[in-house]
Amino acid sequence: MCLALPARVIDVDATGHGHVDLAGVRKHISMALLDDVKPGDYVIVHVGYALTKLDPQEAEATLALFAEMGAPDARPMAPPPAPSTP
Repeated sequence: MCLALPARVIDVDATGHGHVDLAGVRKHISMALLDDVKPGDYVIVHVGYALTKLDPQEAEATLALFAEMGAPDARPMAPPPAPSTP
């Protein structure tokens, strides 16, 4: 199964590479497959490549759903119980 994530573009350089923000994680990716990508745009990222630009409202809605799905897992894990002694 593949997973492509919406990410906000932070910067783009002349070589067709740039940085995106993936839920607070900054990643260096290639934007060579797209034309006219600029900071503030949202793109779909898969295996280090921006595949398509995404409507900002659609991106925000998708990111909100991801956050909602992951909310229970965002809590720190409880420590294991202490072993009982006989």
